[in-house]
Amino acid sequence: MNTLIRQSGLSRLFDLSRRDVITLLIFAAVVLTMPIWLAPLGAAYPGLMQKFAIYAIFAIGFNILFGLTGYLSFGHAAFLGVGSYTAVWSFKLLTMDILPAILFAIVVSGVFALVIGYFSLRRSGIYFSILTLAFAQMCYSLAYSVLTPITQGETGLLVARGDPRVLDTMLGVQAQTGGVPQPSMLGTTITGYTGFYVCAVVLILAFYVSQKIFASPFGMALRGIKSNQTRMVYTGFNTKPYMLAAFVISGMFAGLAGGLLAATDPIAGAERMRWTESGNVVLMTILGGVGTVIGPVIGAWVIKYFENIFSAINTGTLNEWFAFLPDGLQGVFVTVLSKFVGEGWHLTLGLLFVLIVVFLPGGLLEGSQRLAARFRRKKQPQRRELRQMEAGE
Repeated sequence: MNTLIRQSGLSRLFDLSRRDVITLLIFAAVVLTMPIWLAPLGAAYPGLMQKFAIYAIFAIGFNILFGLTGYLSFGHAAFLGVGSYTAVWSFKLLTMDILPAILFAIVVSGVFALVIGYFSLRRSGIYFSILTLAFAQMCYSLAYSVLTPITQGETGLLVARGDPRVLDTMLGVQAQTGGVPQPSMLGTTITGYTGFYVCAVVLILAFYVSQKIFASPFGMALRGIKSNQTRMVYTGFNTKPYMLAAFVISGMFAGLAGGLLAATDPIAGAERMRWTESGNVVLMTILGGVGTVIGPVIGAWVIKYFENIFSAINTGTLNEWFAFLPDGLQGVFVTVLSKFVGEGWHLTLGLLFVLIVVFLPGGLLEGSQRLAARFRRKKQPQRRELRQMEAGE
């Protein structure tokens, strides 16, 4: 009997609807083939693709809180930074293997989220957002100027050859000869495309967990809280444990992303805890589609593409692109467009964000769904005409 119960529990854990399974398979194929389809876009660099995967995990976790409950946090960068610091300290004290580092990053970030969420969730609406922002700024100040023996302040926490690494010493793992030790996984160095595929697999697993949460009774309860929390409280439903659980899970996702950032680049700095990082993940989620499973991933990819590709475009590149135009017209195009690329890439992103919010409040995912629905509606009359013609014949 116990065996049957365990088996049914496992089946529920790994069971997905047919639609979710298809979505997961397509998503996995898209992620694993990124080096192929990003090459024409000039973004098939291992380091950049690692950022695509890591910040997609960050956005997925944030969406569990914001998308399901409607509670807008401006402090998630704190958990990203805590995850990075924890992972680097694991590299310094225990081992250069990323598995313990990521595990500790998730757990410690979850503890921080539990403490911050316990106090922040005593308020709702704008007051909740302000509280999370205040906690994040406190964490940033502590990391930047107060806890410098732990965080190394402005310099950042770095891995050094002289670090103790107790587990590596006990297991007889030899340090790399020359240079700074690099993180590894089961003896394989996490660099280049290896690092990307590790991040890609973790992203697919994070996406799967998000699917399970969205489809679970827990996810339905969070949607109910978003729809009308007061009504749920009046019916005798205790919403606080659910809200706190969502906050902690979201913080753990951010810690996972921070740990992966440290695994691919073994340094932790206070800049990862700035309020701008919290603002970025909000933009990613809204841009892609709040409350959707795949939308935040799309938003994260778009923003990171703009940040790393558009910011690299300069006047020389623009002159090459518009060299076919007459000199006067070429100068006008280059002068105008130069304000939207390079250091001005934020202006392009801002304009895109405004257009999305005004015309596609559901994000890019909703826009693609609208286009697909319109295309289907255009096809239906054509099919009816063909059937009528065939029937007439």
